[in-house]
Amino acid sequence: MNMRLQYLNLLLVILLLGSCGPFSKLEKSTNWEELYNGANKYYQEGEYNKAIILYDKVLPVIRGSEKAELADYNYANCHFKTKRYIEAAGYFNNFYRTYNRSPLAEEALFMHAYSLYLDAPDYNLDQQSSREAVAAIQQFVTRFPGSASYERAIEMLQDLERRFEEKAYQEASMYYRLKDGLYPGDFYRACIINFQNFAKDYPESKYNEELAYKLVEVSSGYAENSIFNKKEERLNDAIKFASNFYRRYPESKFTAQVKNIETETRQELESHLKRKKELAERAAEAEKANATAEVAQVNKIDN
Repeated sequence: MNMRLQYLNLLLVILLLGSCGPFSKLEKSTNWEELYNGANKYYQEGEYNKAIILYDKVLPVIRGSEKAELADYNYANCHFKTKRYIEAAGYFNNFYRTYNRSPLAEEALFMHAYSLYLDAPDYNLDQQSSREAVAAIQQFVTRFPGSASYERAIEMLQDLERRFEEKAYQEASMYYRLKDGLYPGDFYRACIINFQNFAKDYPESKYNEELAYKLVEVSSGYAENSIFNKKEERLNDAIKFASNFYRRYPESKFTAQVKNIETETRQELESHLKRKKELAERAAEAEKANATAEVAQVNKIDN
């Protein structure tokens, strides 16, 4: 018990000494110049949390003065250094809009984009903040094409585009897996739309060959499971996708699978057209028989 009491007393002494330390005294100061110098001192020493507290107190006082520009930039950078990237992005952006002719404006706009980039999530999460980062990077490279940070910004942009690409591929793959579930029709259609959109959005993607093969597969399956009136059109679509595949990937590892699918699809189309012709002939015969019966009935009445 005595040891515990001694420990608590020691902790209390430490807290009291801390409360009487230089920062605590400075925090209570009403001298804005003292606060300003103290904030800059802690900033230079890497004590960013302490600097933030002091800048919070002094910035409203010095707003509009010559000292405000550096303080505003340091304040934004304090948030960046403490990994509060969303807050940092906002403060850097405010700095750029307020001091767009400042020597620090270019760096502030880059840091605005960089902060958003660092906050951007992995591809498997919502990409809204990533899209905001892309917009910020594009703003920077457009505004400062000669910047020393230009190439770095382009690399960030390319990395974000790869994340979008990966997310789009994973979404397309999800629909492909779901096509074997209880309600395949909707997912077949979703696959076809997603695979085509992916190729348009990412024409240089490494995934395009695989998805082009899967497009042939799912379009053929979709056609085979379609209602009679839609079947011919969808079978022809599958054959068209196979032709496009051969043209784009003449030496693909998927060629053999595509040829097998195409062969089965053509056989299905031939069978469908034969059935369609038979039904048309039966309909014509039935129509002719009905017409003959109607004539006979009329003649009977006239007699």
